[in-house]
Amino acid sequence: MKTTEPEFIPDSFQDNAWMNAVCACLDDAGRKMVEQAVAWCDPILHDASIATGEPSIHHAKGMLQILALLQLDAATLVAALVLAIPIDLEDESAQDQKNELIRLFGLETFSLINGSRALLRIGAIARNASSQGHNESSGQREMLRKMLLAMASDLRIVLIRLASRLQTLRWYAETKNPCPIELAEETRDVYASLANRLGIWQIKWEMEDLSFRFLSPDIYKDIARKLEGKRIQREARIQSLTDDIAGSLADMGIEADVSGRAKHIYSIYNKMRNKRLTFEQLYDLLAIRIIVANERDCYATLSLLQARWTPVMNEFDDYIARPKPNGYRSLHTVLKTTDGHTFEAQIRTRKMHDFAEYGMAAHWRYKEAGPKGGQVSAVSMYDRQVSWMRQLLAWRKEVGLPINDPSDSSLQASTAPASASVDAAVPAAPEPKAGQLRQERHNKKAAERIYVLTPQARVIELPEGATPVDFAYHLHTDLGHRCRGARVDGQMVALNTKLLNGQTVEIIAAKSGGPSRDWINTQLGYLASPRARAKVRLWFNAIALQKRITTGQDLVEKELARLGKTAVNLEQLAERLGFANSDDLYVAVAKDEFSLRQIATAFQEADPDPGAGYDTIVARESGAQSAVKTGKSGVLVVGVDSLLTQLARCCHPAPPDPISGFVTRGRGVSIHRSDCPSFAVMQNKSPERVIEVAWGDTGDTVYPVNIAIHSQDRSGLLKDLTELFSRMKLNVVGVNTQSKASIAHLHFTVEVRDGEQLRKAMNAILDIPGIISAARC
Repeated sequence: MKTTEPEFIPDSFQDNAWMNAVCACLDDAGRKMVEQAVAWCDPILHDASIATGEPSIHHAKGMLQILALLQLDAATLVAALVLAIPIDLEDESAQDQKNELIRLFGLETFSLINGSRALLRIGAIARNASSQGHNESSGQREMLRKMLLAMASDLRIVLIRLASRLQTLRWYAETKNPCPIELAEETRDVYASLANRLGIWQIKWEMEDLSFRFLSPDIYKDIARKLEGKRIQREARIQSLTDDIAGSLADMGIEADVSGRAKHIYSIYNKMRNKRLTFEQLYDLLAIRIIVANERDCYATLSLLQARWTPVMNEFDDYIARPKPNGYRSLHTVLKTTDGHTFEAQIRTRKMHDFAEYGMAAHWRYKEAGPKGGQVSAVSMYDRQVSWMRQLLAWRKEVGLPINDPSDSSLQASTAPASASVDAAVPAAPEPKAGQLRQERHNKKAAERIYVLTPQARVIELPEGATPVDFAYHLHTDLGHRCRGARVDGQMVALNTKLLNGQTVEIIAAKSGGPSRDWINTQLGYLASPRARAKVRLWFNAIALQKRITTGQDLVEKELARLGKTAVNLEQLAERLGFANSDDLYVAVAKDEFSLRQIATAFQEADPDPGAGYDTIVARESGAQSAVKTGKSGVLVVGVDSLLTQLARCCHPAPPDPISGFVTRGRGVSIHRSDCPSFAVMQNKSPERVIEVAWGDTGDTVYPVNIAIHSQDRSGLLKDLTELFSRMKLNVVGVNTQSKASIAHLHFTVEVRDGEQLRKAMNAILDIPGIISAARC
């Protein structure tokens, strides 16, 4: 799209030059449809004005001029024309006009009008909230951008909205009327960003420049004065450069697509601010982009440019050899012409260009990231949707088709360029076919989000199918619990009503109370968000827990009354019984995981023996005769002399256990118990590495073995075990204890000489009061 200075548009449709320009890309049927719409709208729009004060005819004509430059179809142009009529088609009084619109121009055009009016309503709500100090955060502006796209079921609705906003800014500039700050900020932060992401650069640049002109007039004028000549003069210089470069490359036999741009004022300001540069330090006020066939041509083009013009020192970047962190690849160089002007040249292949435009290194990613540059990248379903829309625009332009709804047959029949890629995260993907495009849209729809508004115009993102209850829980858990009703766009609705994009939701809450169990019944459809369902379940779990605590407390207090211990500190009692606090004790009692009879053991008098104070066992180092310390296992490898052996730690074999050997890589033979599960796996995988072994003369060597003990948790248990191990002269080299639900789980590693000593130790352990089981593990 060519950039032209906005001209004054006469407030009349009787303008053949304007009609010819608007209908230049339409067929006869399309032109007839537009002419019919003009005739129908003319008397309605006469002497009418839109909300900004601009004459409706003037606004409509300006919009259609912008949309015509995008080569949009007749339905879109008619929808934009009707949009200037100051009526609410949802109002019952406008039913006649609604029916006539459908009769004259069809349901497709009417859906475009309705969609565009919905975006107008959201914009008005957002500006009103902004004027009251709401929605100032960048996160909320991003949410608004997402909501505008989500509400646009047809890409053309977004384009109509962009054209309308650009025409509004042009009118303010043309008439020199003061532009409202909220409108200029919204244009800069929301609409220009959307145009940028959709790749409609000219609309984006003009929106940014005009909004910047209204928001910072002094800075705007200062930069404008410093630029050499007007924009049209700069673009003439760019045209001269692109023609020169294209001709030189053609002489060298290099096929290239050469394009250029003049950097706009807001972009200059942004770069000066983000990189802290002065105006004189900017070298890319003019920029040329050259797209060639392969990397070899990239470097050949670079050599040509640097031979033709003088390179600026320290202003060369080879992002082909050293790509940016986000994968962006290109050659950047700054050159000075003979008359002293500088320009930046970007040289890349088509594949690199497609990745930069539609992949995760897309231009808007590092431009909108500010000073962070290309280090910021992200991929989401929203990003993929934007990338897909941008690709659609590019394809339509290349094949010369109007930009219609993506699902129409003309798109499915068209052929996309081989370099195109639908998935923003994988730029090197193969060319998408029509069926793949439909599947891509289906996948996106499955993961869609909706965007609704609070009464204060704060944008809330929810999963598709969300209800007012989801909305309440998203705002605050307590509000969700107390939710009893909801108004959607001012109308009372059922709590399981599915919300739609752009709706305003207001929650009616009780002063106290909790959720309904119906909310977690998926068949009733009250909740679509897993997060909200988890909060409801957590509420009911907390209620059940409180009931158990109350029940358990009653039982414990009755047992204490029976024992005559009513003045007991319950927290200390719980700790003596092995619980973290009294609530845990009550829950265990209520769930029958702890016997009330064990409470009596907590009141037994302390043992006067000095060892009664032991509450833990401290592991010691292995003894001098330990096989672990000496490295002598006493195992003989049948048929082999002086072969290194080591005892496996997974099963801790000790004589006279049946044993087997496994030849390891670099660590000799590993000795396992024959019933070891780990050995069974290795034997099954590599049977050739199994070797026969046997116990030799073990002498006084001791071997570590693991013992697992389960017992009623009681005071003095560890003291009893300590005394037993000491009495049997068993060295404890490892201890691990756990208490859960009044059951103690103890794991000991002790050193024994043989199986007989281990058997005696196990029998002695089982004789200790409260021991449930003791086994080797």
